Amino acid sequence: MKITIQNKSVYASDAGQGIENSKDTIVFLHGSGLSHIVWSLTEQFFSNKKFNVLSIDLPGHGNSEGPCLDSIEKIADWLEKVFEELKLKNIILVGHSQGCLVALEYSFKYKDRLKKIVFVGGSSRMPVNKDLIDLATDGDSDAVKLMMKWGFEGSKKFISGNPVEKIIQSPRDISEILAVDLIACNNYQNGSDAARTINCPAMFIFGELDKMVNLESGKKFANLVKNSTTHIIIGSGHMIMIEKAFEMRQKILEFLIK
Repeated sequence: MKITIQNKSVYASDAGQGIENSKDTIVFLHGSGLSHIVWSLTEQFFSNKKFNVLSIDLPGHGNSEGPCLDSIEKIADWLEKVFEELKLKNIILVGHSQGCLVALEYSFKYKDRLKKIVFVGGSSRMPVNKDLIDLATDGDSDAVKLMMKWGFEGSKKFISGNPVEKIIQSPRDISEILAVDLIACNNYQNGSDAARTINCPAMFIFGELDKMVNLESGKKFANLVKNSTTHIIIGSGHMIMIEKAFEMRQKILEFLIK
């Protein structure tokens, strides 16, 4: 699906099903430097469970026109324009990593559209290692290697190659997309306040072995949200929707149909 927002083309994968007004809509938000592709094992599953699904490419990512937006606040405001254009109500936001920060800020500003929120591998603050930011700003491929080292548990198991490396392929991708995202995450300060204002059902999914968002910081995040649900996936690192997609999506489905 393609729409136009502020004279720019925006792409969202809808599992080939379009949008039916009678259904709730699950919106998947990807992490730094990534695209809708990371949700490929998830979106068809939920489409078959009678939900609308939209895996959105943020500006400058995947098939959406750029440039990238340089703050979490700007991305949340942009997301509201997407939802206005599509006339969406009863939205379920599912964010991963940076997508969790976007979901947080969106819930803080525009909670009337939200039915439920799922945070996957997220925290209310996501400070980024300065070395990683510097490498990414320089377009250095070592930035992606560092992400792989910190982001996956047992990344050698990806026989056909690491999926993140297939999305972030060039120095330009690294400096103009990944670096912008990492700086936006590092600069975001409103997460704790936003989390305390969430008034819809919320679920938190963490990877037991996540090096980017360790369990201690993840649990502190979850504790900010009243009456929330938490699930820890054993043996998973940060890239839960790739490493443990089947378990993740089943737990999300159980939460959604309660």
